[in-house]
Amino acid sequence: MIFCTVRAAPDLPPELSTPGLDPLFIVSSEKDHTQANIQANLIRNRLRKVPRFRTMFSNLIHYPRYSLYWSKADPVPPFIRQEWKRHEEKHREALWHLAITDTSFQMAKEVYADPEVTGKNRYKYFERPFLPFHQQMPLNVVFAVTKTEPYTFPTTSAKYPSIPSKCTVGTQTDYRDAEVQTDPYSPEYVVCQESIPELLTLATLTWGRGLPAGQAEVEMIERAREKRAWEATLPCLSDTSQFEKRRRMMNAMERKEWAFREQEIEKLQEIRLEVLKELLKKRDENQNEVNMKHLNAQWSKLQEAKEAKLAQIQHRHVSAIRKLVGKGKNIEGKLERRNIIKDYSDYASQVYGPLSRLGRFPDNNSEDFVVKNHYLNTYEGLVELESCLPDFVTQPRIRPPKPKVTTTKAGFLKRAARMEHELAEVHKAILDKKNKVLEPKKLLRFLQRKSLPQPRLPTPTLEMSSIEEEDIEMAVIYLQKLLRGRVVQNTMFEGKEKRLELIQELRTSHALQEDDRLLKKAEKQVTLALQRQRNLHEHKVSLVENHLAGLEGRVLADMFDFLSKELVRLQEERRIHAFAMLAERQRRMREAEESGRRQVEQRRLREEDQIFKEVVKVHQSTVTSYLEDIILNTEENTAEEQARAEIEKMAEEINDIAYEMESRRTQLQSEEIVAELVYSFLIPEVQKDFVKEKVRNAQQKHILAAHQIIHRHTEAMLKKNFVEQQQDEVSDTDQLLEEETQNEKNN
Repeated sequence: MIFCTVRAAPDLPPELSTPGLDPLFIVSSEKDHTQANIQANLIRNRLRKVPRFRTMFSNLIHYPRYSLYWSKADPVPPFIRQEWKRHEEKHREALWHLAITDTSFQMAKEVYADPEVTGKNRYKYFERPFLPFHQQMPLNVVFAVTKTEPYTFPTTSAKYPSIPSKCTVGTQTDYRDAEVQTDPYSPEYVVCQESIPELLTLATLTWGRGLPAGQAEVEMIERAREKRAWEATLPCLSDTSQFEKRRRMMNAMERKEWAFREQEIEKLQEIRLEVLKELLKKRDENQNEVNMKHLNAQWSKLQEAKEAKLAQIQHRHVSAIRKLVGKGKNIEGKLERRNIIKDYSDYASQVYGPLSRLGRFPDNNSEDFVVKNHYLNTYEGLVELESCLPDFVTQPRIRPPKPKVTTTKAGFLKRAARMEHELAEVHKAILDKKNKVLEPKKLLRFLQRKSLPQPRLPTPTLEMSSIEEEDIEMAVIYLQKLLRGRVVQNTMFEGKEKRLELIQELRTSHALQEDDRLLKKAEKQVTLALQRQRNLHEHKVSLVENHLAGLEGRVLADMFDFLSKELVRLQEERRIHAFAMLAERQRRMREAEESGRRQVEQRRLREEDQIFKEVVKVHQSTVTSYLEDIILNTEENTAEEQARAEIEKMAEEINDIAYEMESRRTQLQSEEIVAELVYSFLIPEVQKDFVKEKVRNAQQKHILAAHQIIHRHTEAMLKKNFVEQQQDEVSDTDQLLEEETQNEKNN
């Protein structure tokens, strides 16, 4: 590795230097190049998965479904050189490019030193060559790189000195190796006399407090430059004639700085307002989230309670239904003995499938019957069991089936093949008929009325005591028994009547006399004829009755259908009419409420507008008064300064004149001057007070009259506004009452 000392750039200020400037800079060498080349060629992208067809679907470790092979393809194109370039080679390559571009430049002939193959450098030629693309090697193994450099055997020349392998370079780095360095490195600097570099004005900026510079820092720098340019334009302090100009320029700059400061304060206030708004918004969001969590928790609790209650009701319902079914099986309440043969012959009885609600749990201790085997529950057992299996189990051999011969030697189709073909066709026809998809119904072009099913009438109930219910139930059971017995008797009687001829035939089948046989035969023929006639007559009567019943049923069905539809239509029409009336009434009530809210909102908006106007007026008057005060103060100060200057000038002149006059005047002139001064001071002051008192008395009556007029006008306006508000409220309430009475009359 080559170590180079690094210096910071001398032309940069200490504050603008990059943080993390390291004292040491490590340059890569030939060994690093070789290591990076090996890592680039030994990445996983060059591994290729080749599947194994025998164990393609195996998940076992000792039977992998694929193998990993190293791809010998070179990822680097052949036209790119992969040898390490030293400083000498880079210098030689730069000279070669310069010789190509500049024809006047003559490149020196390359001279190589004697490699001394049989001398002291003999050991270098016994190293193993490095071939990264022809063999595999781990990442931690690094072989020596082959040094293939052409050489000649001339004498060494001192005309071209060798390039040094080490040099000191000044650079800046964006990274640092240690985390302990917190402040940027600032080298020492020396300032020339009578020179102030502009970068030194940024000495107050530090890393994290102004550096790296942003928009605000750039604006501050621009303002500082403008201020320095303005300071350069100021007149000198030694020039007394330009003193006023300098003062005006300084006052203008001070006002400009105060205006800029006010803008900065406003920006800070706006930023604080935005921060407060964001905080309030986040607080509202957090509060809403907490409220939603509370509501969700309460809702989940209520849902759990509801589900538990429903489960309890369902359990009671099932229990009550089971009890009613049990009572229905034994209505008379007789006690029956256990039929053991029936219990053991019925596989749904309590012997084979006992119910858990009766206290029997047949699944208790069922884990005792679970088979626990080492070969099935552990991986080692599975491996051992698999090793004991023969090869044809893990590696099945599939033999292709031979084609079935369906023809004879003479070329005719066999009977079995013909039968199989016919059965396949029949099977296909059955499947087609079974899997035939019904065509979807066509969409209706017009709307059709869908009849609603007639609601079932409620079952009438009669409230009675338990004893009366039991008596009635027993009486009903007894009546059912009688009716069932009577039905059986009638069935037997009808059967006997229908088979009466057969019974008589059986009774007379043993008659042996010939005459009796003939007589019986004649009776039989007559009976058969009568039976045929009766059957024909009954068939005709049944046909007529069927036709009549069909006609009556169709007529009654149409009539009942029409009546039921009319009833449903009438009920729906009445319901819709009632809904429409309710909706209309609700709409009117909402319109009345909305009109009231709208009036209140308009009144509130008018009040807010008036308040806003008054506030704006107050702000404007405040700004105007503030500006007037500033202007007046400025004018007073300016007038005062000018008056003071003029007074001082006049005082000097008057003093000169007074001193000259005092030196020349006599006693009489002094007394005249004193008398004039007394007269000019006392008489004008008395006249001034008299005029002021006269003006005050004249204005007093006008002021009182104006105050009275203003008070009367404001009281009249207030009374008028109050009366108008009362009238509006009364009219609104009357209108709402009229609408409600009208809606009630319509309903």
